[in-house]
Amino acid sequence: MAKALMIQGTGSGAGKSIIVAGLCRIFRDLGIKVAPFKAQNMALNSFITQEGGEIGRAQAFQAEAAGIEPCNDINPVLLKATGEAGSQVILNGKVYATMKAEDYYAIKDMVWEVITAAYDRLSKKYDLIIIEGAGSPAEINLQKEEVVNMRVARYTDAPVILVGDIDRGGVFASFYGTVELLKDSILTPPILPLDKGRSKEGLRDADYIKAFIINKFRGNIDILRPGLRMIEHKTGKPVIGTLYYQSDMRLDEEDGLSISNFIPNKSGQISNPKQLKIVVLRLKYISNFTDFAPFLHEPDVEFRYSLWEDDIHNADLVIIPGSKNTVSDLLLLRENGMEECVKAAVNKGIPLVGVCGGYQMLGKKIYDPQGVESAHKEIKGFGLLDIETTYDKTKTTCQVEAEIVKSLELGVKSYDKSLLRGYEIHMGDSTGDIGLFKLRRISNNSKLTTHNSELIPDGSAKDNVWGTYIHGIFDNDEFRTSLLNSLRKKKGLPAQAGFNYQAQKEEAINKWANVLKSSVDICFMLRQIGMEYCKENLVKDIR
Repeated sequence: MAKALMIQGTGSGAGKSIIVAGLCRIFRDLGIKVAPFKAQNMALNSFITQEGGEIGRAQAFQAEAAGIEPCNDINPVLLKATGEAGSQVILNGKVYATMKAEDYYAIKDMVWEVITAAYDRLSKKYDLIIIEGAGSPAEINLQKEEVVNMRVARYTDAPVILVGDIDRGGVFASFYGTVELLKDSILTPPILPLDKGRSKEGLRDADYIKAFIINKFRGNIDILRPGLRMIEHKTGKPVIGTLYYQSDMRLDEEDGLSISNFIPNKSGQISNPKQLKIVVLRLKYISNFTDFAPFLHEPDVEFRYSLWEDDIHNADLVIIPGSKNTVSDLLLLRENGMEECVKAAVNKGIPLVGVCGGYQMLGKKIYDPQGVESAHKEIKGFGLLDIETTYDKTKTTCQVEAEIVKSLELGVKSYDKSLLRGYEIHMGDSTGDIGLFKLRRISNNSKLTTHNSELIPDGSAKDNVWGTYIHGIFDNDEFRTSLLNSLRKKKGLPAQAGFNYQAQKEEAINKWANVLKSSVDICFMLRQIGMEYCKENLVKDIR
């Protein structure tokens, strides 16, 4: 079985996900066969594996950092909030049900079996598993129900490194309070049969915490040092690293946390305006916002999430993103006047793109006869595309290869029509004037080189409006560059050569791993799991 190391946080947004990714890259580079694992994730950013399963986008990114193909087992439980209906519960990559919290807690034993089975399968394939917790392990009202923090640490016998966000304030109180609350063994759920032989009897949850990491520090480290000594004295646990605030890593972050960096301030201004402006509508239930991450690397693109009328009317491209509750977001856009604002922008000639749920909104009608997403059996769309969408309880989740059929309607005049790569995640199907792309859905359990022979039409275009179900479409360098060059030409700007997005991501991951390696005591972590550096920069077992 693999050894395990767990990264927990004093609260959401402490930086667990990005630290796990950095550690995966560090240990991979040391020659360790490493994989990430998060038992349960609540996020609207998701990814489709080669198995056709849906997992958290953060875990897919961590797998990328580890140099492995993402699989269902690295995130066996994914919860996607849908509004008043509760959350869509995804087990082993497939939709199980939409449930409220009390109904989900009623099946926690079955969920725990799913989690432990996934971990055990993963543990047989790798030498080290870097586990990410969720929220805080010291949510005392949830300790009997949780399946993602200390219960996982006990099952895997994983030493825990606790991360705190000093930028929010109160980091030492958070460290101390977490340790103190976890000393109360009475609140710890009893060891179940599935846990026997894995947990160490007599250990309190607090005993699993071995050290702290302070994240997002700004200022003079000398001022911080007395606090580092005091927290070690009070808890008996050292601070093994202080990470300075990283303002622009341009790496995938957890659901919604990075969006705030690209929202205009009260004056509507974002510093350093660029030649091109792309505006993504900031939907309440926005999902898969990482679809637009490549635009952040474009040197002449000003990118923002906004519902400001001035932003939309001064954009060179407007995008309606995916949504976990398309009908609710559509109604909100209608109520706050954004629908008419977007239509006015289209009439001015501003290009409009819809992705997944945004694509569905652009059609004439959305039908939901089974009440999959809302109580509305039928609702009018924007009417900008000649399509209609009907929801059913079947969720399409697959990787795809695609070719452009109608390139001129996209404003893409010089694209060479080589295959695009992406993935689908959507409920229901759209009909009507479909055929902007032709998709090949990749068969379950197959490699990218093997796919279904059936060609499936996708996407629709009309005048300066188009939409598609393809997530990740802008990751395709030639397509993205050609699209942007069409916008540049429209403004009388020179074309640009573009860049390799994947290479830039790799460079960013390596840069972050180097920051982590120079700021955190990696040797301390290795000793906790029974490994150490050899002089030859290899790792050996010291147990």
